Amino acid sequence: MPKEPFNFPKADILVIDDTPENLNLLSAMLTEQGYKVRSVTKGSTGLRGANAVPPDLILLDVNMPEMNGYEVCQHLKASDRTREIPVIFISALGDVLDKVKAFAVGGVDYITKPFQLEEVLARIENHLTIWKLQQQLQAQNERLQQEIRDRAKAEEKFTKVFRSSPNPIAIATISEARFIDVNPSFLKMSGYCLEEVIGNTVAELNLGKEAVAIAQTIQLLSDTGPLYNQEFELSTKSGEVKTILLSIELIDLSGVQCALLIANDITERKRLENEFISLVSHELRTPLTSTMGALDLLGAGQLGTLTEQGQKVLSIATTNTERLIRLINDILDLERMKSVKIFMQKVKCNAADLLIMATETMQAMADKLQVKLIVHPLAIELWADPDRLLQTLTNLISNAIKFSEPGDTVWVSATLAEHKGVELRENDRSSTQSTLLPGFLLITIRDEGRGIPKDKLQIIFERFQQVDASDSRNKGGTGLGLAICRNIVQQHNGKIWVESILGEGSTFYVLLPLAAF
Repeated sequence: MPKEPFNFPKADILVIDDTPENLNLLSAMLTEQGYKVRSVTKGSTGLRGANAVPPDLILLDVNMPEMNGYEVCQHLKASDRTREIPVIFISALGDVLDKVKAFAVGGVDYITKPFQLEEVLARIENHLTIWKLQQQLQAQNERLQQEIRDRAKAEEKFTKVFRSSPNPIAIATISEARFIDVNPSFLKMSGYCLEEVIGNTVAELNLGKEAVAIAQTIQLLSDTGPLYNQEFELSTKSGEVKTILLSIELIDLSGVQCALLIANDITERKRLENEFISLVSHELRTPLTSTMGALDLLGAGQLGTLTEQGQKVLSIATTNTERLIRLINDILDLERMKSVKIFMQKVKCNAADLLIMATETMQAMADKLQVKLIVHPLAIELWADPDRLLQTLTNLISNAIKFSEPGDTVWVSATLAEHKGVELRENDRSSTQSTLLPGFLLITIRDEGRGIPKDKLQIIFERFQQVDASDSRNKGGTGLGLAICRNIVQQHNGKIWVESILGEGSTFYVLLPLAAF
């Protein structure tokens, strides 16, 4: 018995034949195979049925009264509704010219009577399969054409935004950070013409001392992920220095991964910020320093002996003045780093030395709060500002200790990372095969403290953000420490983030690129 048609167990077949015996035979045979069969004896009736409910395939006799099979087929092929239906002619006419005419009017096959049931079933199955594949191909072509139209519209929209945007925008290659295209706003800001930019790398264009850092960020984009609103200084063709917020992310350009750079010129805003820093430095810190000096004189008894109540008031005043001075110093520190008034003094330094020094610095605090401090350093060289990295590490370790309970442990460790701090290689401290070193160092500070709520994980590195409003009172923090840490790490082309589970503790990660010496 012939096998069931592929993907057509319930295909609808219309049989048009003026001979009842042929209709009954074909109907029984096709029904047995699982097909849905409609049988008619007139060509006109068959046309009406096909137009009302188009079948999947038509078996059509040639010699019929009123309208022969050729005429029926011509009507079918003239209608958009029935044009694609495959038509197989079945006729006693075996002349070559009859077959040629059948194909000429649109038939897909021709079976000569008397026919073999197996042959009819095989041909039906083949043509149904071909028809189904043609439908799938047509649908795929239509989807492809729609995708092409959608892509063309998207590219047209992107081009309009790219050309008309007031923000300087550039597209560069990942491998060499070489400019492929820039918009008019970029040319206006930089002072270069299009011919001077296209084909040159970011470093070759003489965009200033931070051009190399921008190029490195582009080349590491696949590993470190997108960059958003990081501050850079940019030199124009005339030598004017612009301050920009730069965002860089991957885009697909005709199947090629490229870097999309979008800048925001904040030069005027930075000028106002610098004026604010100067104002705060002079108008706030100077009188506070004088106030602190006066409080020291009172505490030393040089203005007379204070009563016990007076000592308490003096202690409160001194504590709050010191806290206000710390807050102002942190604000100034953060704003100076953001305005690039504090430059990273990068030198070759050893990561192990930094971790050991940071933990030794915080050991006294850990002992006082009865917290165990464990360090697992990794001897590997970095190109970094050791003082600023030490500031970052001590800040993170200090937080871990402060938010731990007596008897808890804080772990400080370093490992080698493949990318993004996710795929890690176990640290084999006995290995000396430097050729196997990946491109990043991952420093982790893990505690067993109270943890950080999920809604705080994304904002904890923003200014004046703390896990709890009482932290500034109970823990002595200003809410700026993590913001300063993030700024320092970003100026090293690194990343900092935190993972935490409430009640189980937190882990802070610092990912730094390893420099090639």
